Amino acid sequence: MSDLSKTPRTVPRASATFDEYTLSEIRRAAATGIYDIRGAGAKRKLPHFDDLLFLGASISRYPLEGYREKCSTEVVLGTRFAKKPITLKIPITIAGMSFGSLSANAKEALGRGASAMGTSTTTGDGGMTQEERQSSQILVYQYLPSRYGMNPDDLRKADAIEIVVGQGAKPGGGGMLLGQKITERVAAMRTLPVGIDQRSACRHPDWTGPDDLEIKIEELREITDWEKPIYVKVGAARPYYDTALAVKSGADVVVVDGMQGGTAATQEVFIENVGIPTLAAVRQAAQALQDLGMHRKVQLIVSGGIRNGADVAKALALGADAVAIGTAALVALGDNDPHWEAEYQALGTTAGAYDDWHEGRDPAGITTQDPALSARLDPVAAGRRLANYLAVLTLECQTIARACGKSHVHNLEPEDLVALTIEAAAMARVPLAGTDWIPGVTGRF
Repeated sequence: MSDLSKTPRTVPRASATFDEYTLSEIRRAAATGIYDIRGAGAKRKLPHFDDLLFLGASISRYPLEGYREKCSTEVVLGTRFAKKPITLKIPITIAGMSFGSLSANAKEALGRGASAMGTSTTTGDGGMTQEERQSSQILVYQYLPSRYGMNPDDLRKADAIEIVVGQGAKPGGGGMLLGQKITERVAAMRTLPVGIDQRSACRHPDWTGPDDLEIKIEELREITDWEKPIYVKVGAARPYYDTALAVKSGADVVVVDGMQGGTAATQEVFIENVGIPTLAAVRQAAQALQDLGMHRKVQLIVSGGIRNGADVAKALALGADAVAIGTAALVALGDNDPHWEAEYQALGTTAGAYDDWHEGRDPAGITTQDPALSARLDPVAAGRRLANYLAVLTLECQTIARACGKSHVHNLEPEDLVALTIEAAAMARVPLAGTDWIPGVTGRF
């Protein structure tokens, strides 16, 4: 006979604020006394391109036939002042990721994949390697606060120069490279001691504002005989004002990196709590260019969480000229691949969540300097995978553009978009789906 006198037990309820991960972080901090360091980008849920939809053509708009009508993807960067602007066949570039953070084979693979599709790759911190210069048809040289590896000869070898003020994962913060990844070759390129942790400066040592930035841009133009386009890259925090000041300082191209953008290593509290989402940044940056009468004259590259052709198309519709990919490019090379799941498990993680890039034990041979691990990555095969991925992104972007009746991907515009959430509508400044209401812009629902 059942005992009906017993009081039923309440089902245990986990806290939304103190969830399992948060509790584990409190325990880890209490045990170690140090903050957590990791790579990759923000993992918290943020408004993103998934919150936007395209309005395909029907009666009021006329779509293009994919098999017969052309939709162009070419983009020219550096038309403002550079003697030799660069032409990309597709509006997708490879973001800066350093040798040191990545293996030499990974850098070569990035160059091979980008070159196969007629687009550019970027050096990252630490200087230019022979592998990436030889494998990259178009190479952008990053000029960072650390000045690691910087020399006039490599500046002249590059096809464009990108002055890095900040990046989306850590606007206002410098980079990290732990000692286990500072091999003799990395140390020689950066003029550092072997095996000692390196922490880059958070700001350039010889300028503190836009006036000094203007002088620096002039210096770089003189070194390169005014041939190379000069980019300025900022982490998304105040993109309207940063874009405007970069333009007034003489930049040919502005790169805006949202907080979904990755990093080789920094404090997790930085990654998750500093900066603004890419979706919020792109519209503000484009608005600054429009207000200055410089939209499409100074090109805008947007990065941070780009995953597929729809993301590319949405960024272009909001005003970008091109996008840059980092994390997705590494995945295309073979990072976080379930093939290595047993070894990821041995590291205390799993393939889809592996972000301890700073430790240099990547089983895929990508974010490591270990010779045995690095040898696992075939740069030819990995470059082919990246080229395939870039081709798919481009085809998907073209498919959407044609559906909206556009003969060039740059003809996509905010009018082609609606938002699924109030937050996305406000950030992207497009109507909430089914209404003509743009929060903060139009006064009626």
